[in-house]
Amino acid sequence: MTTARKTTAGNTTAGKTAFRRPTRRNALAAALAGAILAVSPLASLPALAQAAVVGAIRVDVSRLVEQGWGPNAAAIKAGLERELALALGPAFRRGAGPLLFVKVNGIFMPSYAGGGGGGRFGGGGGSNDSFDSVATLIGPDNRVLATYPILSSLSSGYSGAWYLPDIDQRRINALIQTNAAWIKRYVVG
Repeated sequence: MTTARKTTAGNTTAGKTAFRRPTRRNALAAALAGAILAVSPLASLPALAQAAVVGAIRVDVSRLVEQGWGPNAAAIKAGLERELALALGPAFRRGAGPLLFVKVNGIFMPSYAGGGGGGRFGGGGGSNDSFDSVATLIGPDNRVLATYPILSSLSSGYSGAWYLPDIDQRRINALIQTNAAWIKRYVVG
């Protein structure tokens, strides 16, 4: 039993599948499109999926000093530099790539005493710690290669019980680690 099918050209075939042969027009169009793409400016752009190599890490905490973080600002700077070096791993090679410059805009840690605030079902509202920074890759010619604003946040209770004597330092360390992980994700993937 053979069935009749209607092809796109309107011809009927009996039991056979209709295949279109490439025409000269199709081949010419494909060749012309390839030639246009080969000479276009897009062909000269670097591949975006390449993993970046970072040659140096600098952290600016001057905004934290202005906000009154005092000696904690220096500890945050050292901690973020250390965490970035660990997070970047083999992508961090001193002198081998652009400078990763991170400006810390602010750290926000609300008072935490064991729960969120109110709401219809008792849960709620907002006791999240957050770390606001901007990561910038700067090339050897002081040209900005990329800029990534980063706002990372964690629940205030993430780092442990509120009554621990070192809970504030734990919260800061958790924010530093989270921010470094997000910076790594944006910079090297």
